[in-house]
Amino acid sequence: MKIREKIGRYYYGKGTFGFIMKPMVFVYDIWRHHIMDEKTFIQNRFKRRMGYELNLDNPQTLNEKIQWLKLYDRTDLHTICADKIEVRNYVEQKIGKEHLIPMLLVTENVEDITYETLPESPFIIKTNHDSGSYKIIKDKNEVKNWKVLRQFFAKKLKTNFYYSSKEWQYKHIPPKILVERLLQSKDGEIPKDYKVHCFGGKPKYIQLDFDRGTEHHSRNWYDENWDKANFHWAIKLKSGKETLPNKFNVPKPPTLEKILKFAEILSEPFAYARVDFYSVEGKVYFGEITFHHDSGFRPIVPKEWDYKLGEMVRLPRK
Repeated sequence: MKIREKIGRYYYGKGTFGFIMKPMVFVYDIWRHHIMDEKTFIQNRFKRRMGYELNLDNPQTLNEKIQWLKLYDRTDLHTICADKIEVRNYVEQKIGKEHLIPMLLVTENVEDITYETLPESPFIIKTNHDSGSYKIIKDKNEVKNWKVLRQFFAKKLKTNFYYSSKEWQYKHIPPKILVERLLQSKDGEIPKDYKVHCFGGKPKYIQLDFDRGTEHHSRNWYDENWDKANFHWAIKLKSGKETLPNKFNVPKPPTLEKILKFAEILSEPFAYARVDFYSVEGKVYFGEITFHHDSGFRPIVPKEWDYKLGEMVRLPRK
């Protein structure tokens, strides 16, 4: 974040200066996210986040190619697969209904999120049209304020996720809330999330996160043989730390072969896709499909690997 942005965030809403600044920031955000053309928006953010100019005429790095795909690779299937409800039909047709997490409720009305309508067993509430909007409820009797929970999702339903990073597949998804059974192991642990990065329908690397949502968040990368990869693709935490690889000796999951097979089947139509799975007591469950990992705005280290991974992506015709 640049110095002027840090100063702006600090003073936003504070005192007379903050009072004057608020409407200016609001107008600027409206212009940047809703009026500025997509290409300019993406080029500006890419330069700010990555530190070099985006080359859309001859993209070379994986992050550059992700931006190209955002702008020029847009199909109805992308929208279907980005919708956490509609994608279930695609998954059922391709690998079978038994690999879907049981869905307990679908609604457009937050007033349906009540103690009475939700199950006694653990569940997760999420939105279908964006990324990262969810609440895990292991015991509904421990929910302190249902009104606050509904307000959280009411706000999310009003948000079009497309405008945050110009990922077109989210733009026309009708916003809804879904409730799924919470996957847990026999000892009550939430299972690991295996995120398989596929290039032209071929699974190449698996991302495995640890301690998500905490300042201890770390991220390991493995190839399809479960050997640790020679790069990292990290996010920056609030503390400024990055989600660097850890030294944990994580055994290869017994279901890895099945996970890779399913990832190949589901990613086959796409130049690049990340397909997520959970493995619970020997059974594989589908999580989601993501087309632009971290929106293509996170450096891959060392940089040579941004180029190596970019070489694996064959761009379709415009």
